[in-house]
Amino acid sequence: MKKKKIMLLTAVAALMLSVVTACSGNNNNEPAATNGGSGGEGKTQEKATFTIYNGVAGTKDVNTNETTIGKMLEDQTGVNFKLEFLVGDLNTKIGTMIASGEYPDVLIPDAAMEEVLNAGAFIPLDDLIEQHGPNIKRVYGQYLDQMRSKDGKLYILPIAVQVGEFVPDPEPGAAFWVQRRVLEEAGYPEIKTLDQYIELITNYRDKHKDEKLTGMVSLSHDWRFFATSNPPMHLMGYPNDGNVMVDPNTLEAKTYAGSDASKKWLKALSDLNANGMFDKASFVDNYDQYIAKLTSHNVLGFFDYRWQVQSGLNVLKDAARKDPSLDGYNYFPLPVTFDENTPDAYIDPQGGLVTNRGIGITVSAKDPERIIQYFDNMLKEENQILTSWGIKGETYEVDENGRYYRTQEQIEKIDEAFNEKFGFKQYGWNWPSYTGNSTLSDGNAKGVGVQPEVFQTSLTDKDKQILEKYDVQTYSQMFAKPVFRAWYPAWGFAKEQNSPELMWETKKDELTKKYFPKLVLSAPDKFESVWEDYMKELSKLDTVGYEKWTTDQVKLKVEATK
Repeated sequence: MKKKKIMLLTAVAALMLSVVTACSGNNNNEPAATNGGSGGEGKTQEKATFTIYNGVAGTKDVNTNETTIGKMLEDQTGVNFKLEFLVGDLNTKIGTMIASGEYPDVLIPDAAMEEVLNAGAFIPLDDLIEQHGPNIKRVYGQYLDQMRSKDGKLYILPIAVQVGEFVPDPEPGAAFWVQRRVLEEAGYPEIKTLDQYIELITNYRDKHKDEKLTGMVSLSHDWRFFATSNPPMHLMGYPNDGNVMVDPNTLEAKTYAGSDASKKWLKALSDLNANGMFDKASFVDNYDQYIAKLTSHNVLGFFDYRWQVQSGLNVLKDAARKDPSLDGYNYFPLPVTFDENTPDAYIDPQGGLVTNRGIGITVSAKDPERIIQYFDNMLKEENQILTSWGIKGETYEVDENGRYYRTQEQIEKIDEAFNEKFGFKQYGWNWPSYTGNSTLSDGNAKGVGVQPEVFQTSLTDKDKQILEKYDVQTYSQMFAKPVFRAWYPAWGFAKEQNSPELMWETKKDELTKKYFPKLVLSAPDKFESVWEDYMKELSKLDTVGYEKWTTDQVKLKVEATK
């Protein structure tokens, strides 16, 4: 028996030596499946499974080692994660955790971050990072002070930070989307304003009444209500700063919940509803039902952020690749504002750090050291390549100039089903990582979609045809170039529980969720009276105080970047 153990240990040692040799020259040369890090003793550890709860719905629960990427990372670290995702209401789920004092090992609370922090659910990461996080320090180093809570400690790792040069995205971060068949039938017109957009989809619906089409849908489920309440700032030519529009010259933040812009947007939806063009179920459907409608071929248009509808867009793209006759059901992004002379701001600008979203290790975690080591291991450049690009020769290639690209065959095989099985879907977000707009040490983009060579190769003949109609090579070329905003995004400013600014947001959200459905779904002659009721309630909030606090935060962020 002892002889077998000695032979096994010898084999393990040889394997560990080979891994160290293979990884030489990287940022962290700790052996795979050891306790690694700057304080590690290099001992092989037993495999372990930890639980991550993600406060966002949209994918099925799974063990990371059931995916190709997750299995490779488990081979490196000995760690597997059981991924669990939100079902139902986020605040209810988080509230139950807090009340019981029982948490998963790792928690991504999304919009409930402040509640979790103030409940003391996360452990400080400072010592763990110091002892086991050389790559965390390398990647997050310049942001560490911004990441600290009021007590000076680090409790979360923001989901992604900019590393290297900024690579612009060939697709916009948000848009007013319309089915391609609508543009084709209209002769590919230039659509710049909300009025033009509404006229476009209305004309198409009127010509195809027998198809029982839906003009527009909107998403309002739970914390995703912003997909319905955010458009006014975009229609005014501002990027997504949450509850405010920030003047890039004066740095003054102004709310828009009760602005003329919000009234104009809601009146447009009200008129669409009165004309049978708006889906009334938009205010009761959950996220899955919303995505199902977008992929049903029956919805002509909607506003949303690309990340939020990407799974639905992928389903439509996959179907059109297999059958080009279905291409007309794909959605095309349009830079819609209220006024033709207002430059849009749908392309996310390079900005600061989001500090009120991220991933943390909870007080219930069985082995925080193993978890932080896993996160640190993920931040090695070869693993950032793995989680984004995959495996050389299988999901990407490298040309003679060292540029990463995907062959047409690889592009065609990497559909939603492949993404789930391989792990691109599970590892595409929610983990400590470089942003997709970052660059690797060799100059390649970290994000596959922003690599120019990949984008051009991924275009189908139908894609190229419609882009040619608009005389552009990428979708983003139809949109205004982003303006650098050092504070961006303002919605990422951390707030303390029970603070005046957090209370303002909570009460404002309650009012919008109460009154916006009434404003859109009531009879048109009731719109003004409902708006007056809404404004009376909104006027009771300390909006001036909220704007001052936000403006102060903007100026602090700008000053910190000088």
